[in-house]
Formats: sequence, structure tokens, C-alpha cells
Amino acid sequence: MNLDLIAPPQPYSALIFDCDGTLVDTMPTHYLAWSAALEAQGAHFPEDRFYTMGGMPTTEIIKVLNKEYGYTMDVDFTHHDKERRFLEMVESVIEITAVMDIVRAHHGKVPMAVASGGTRIVVDRILEAAGLRKYFDAVVTTDDVLHSKPAPDIFLKAAELLGAKPEDCIIYEDGVPGIEAAKRAGIRCIDIRVLWATEPASV
Repeated sequence: MNLDLIAPPQPYSALIFDCDGTLVDTMPTHYLAWSAALEAQGAHFPEDRFYTMGGMPTTEIIKVLNKEYGYTMDVDFTHHDKERRFLEMVESVIEITAVMDIVRAHHGKVPMAVASGGTRIVVDRILEAAGLRKYFDAVVTTDDVLHSKPAPDIFLKAAELLGAKPEDCIIYEDGVPGIEAAKRAGIRCIDIRVLWATEPASV
């Protein structure tokens, strides 16, 4: 991987990181949990559609699926069932090395936060399972703000907790809602999906 592609451009006073798909490769595990939860109700979640919704809160995804596919899934029940299934598999998640190299290089030097569209219980468990919580000065989740991504609230709250002006921060993201949220917050954003675009094909 070309780390120059995601090295934070000067100047900056704080770094903010999305969690799923940015710090840790949780998306395949999330999809397994979604698939099991929906199949239990006789529903299906196409994998390509799942990846287009990265960064969207679980409850909103259920509402969208109900509307798009004519399902009648109870939002609260499906939400808790999906989260329960994910937490049962959370120990399998692994860090995304290129992004964590940036985190480790800045640990103790620059204030850093996690700002995720996930719920508090899930984000905390992910960071704990991957051994990453110690690197961050703050963790902001969808439970901590009124509006989740693509609204700017999560990132603005993270900047506030770090004592930094939004224009002095840099965000690392992999999801379209998060990238839009960064834009609305007036914070520079590095799209880490460029890493996968530059990786050589597996053989």
C-alpha cells in the first residue's frame, strides 16, 4: 500500500477516524450478521446494496430495506437482532493496517477521536476486541448526537471534544455518508478507499 496516499496533509491539529471499514475491516462481519438477521425473517439483503449503505445507521438501513423491497420488518427488533449477531462475531474483526499505522504514528502527539455512525455498545466492543481504544482521546457514536451521518454532527462533536476547530482537523472515512458529513462539517477528509483502488489484484 502507498501510505503517502493517506498521510495527513499539513497543517492539522487533530485527527478523526471513522470506525467500520476505516480502522477495522468489519464490513464482511456486519454483512454476515445482517444476512442472518434478515434470513430469520424471510428477507434478503443483496451484498452490493449493503456496501452502498456503509456508514448509515442500522435503523435507517432497515427502514430503507422495508421501503425498497416491500418488507415489513420491525425496526427495533431487527436492529437489536442484527447487533446481537454482530457482537457474537466481533472477535473476528481485524484492523486495517495502513490506517492504524497513521494512528500509531500520531499517538501521544496529536489528539485523535473515533467518530462512528454505529451505536455506542457496538463501537466500544469493536475497539476493545481489536485493542484500539487506548489510542483515542474521544469516541463519538450515533448515540451521542441528534443526527447521524451524512449530517455533520458526529464530526463536529468529535472536533469539540478534541478542542480543535473543524478546519484544523482531518477525517479518515470510507463511506459515502461519512464523506458527505465531513464536507458539511467543513473538515478535510481522506477517503481511504483509495487504498483498495491501488492494491494489486490477488492471485
